[in-house]
Amino acid sequence: MTGGRRRAAWAAAGGLLAAVLLTACTGPAPETAPSVAESAAGPTIAAPETTATAASETPDPTCENIIPQATADDFTSIGWVTQQEPFRIGAIALEDGIQCKWGDQKIASDRVQIFGWAPIDAATAATAQKELVASGWKVEVDDDGTYVTENPEWLGGRGVDGYGLTYLFGDGFVKLADTRQSLILVDTPR
Repeated sequence: MTGGRRRAAWAAAGGLLAAVLLTACTGPAPETAPSVAESAAGPTIAAPETTATAASETPDPTCENIIPQATADDFTSIGWVTQQEPFRIGAIALEDGIQCKWGDQKIASDRVQIFGWAPIDAATAATAQKELVASGWKVEVDDDGTYVTENPEWLGGRGVDGYGLTYLFGDGFVKLADTRQSLILVDTPR
């Protein structure tokens, strides 16, 4: 090999080595990197492709996943089962929600626990609250959201502190329990 060819071979090998090292240091381009497209208005950045993650999605509500697992297990251990119904607020049905009545289905009894959860938009929440209040329900607002509870005169001695069936309207959700105090057990499906 002549001197000129040898220098050219070394230069090519050095260039190849530099390219390999550069690639090893930078790694492959991330799959979610935004792409830039030129248009007459100038460059625009396309949104990265993303894959759905389980953490960002709320699972479908069930009678077992809107209350603590320990509570569901306790109900089951004493022979209680659930009667699942669509989530309703008066005439308004919330298709993505659930209402559950836990109790002993073998005997006729009013000893049941009622829990419900549903996603709700602000306009539907306002309409539902207005309908409940027009029917005699009472409203209280605090840091947790808007509580709408059945009229204490209807309770006939049930309900702690005068609170029977109660809805809690929050940011994008509504909860239901047979007493206001029981709302603490209702949560976003897990």
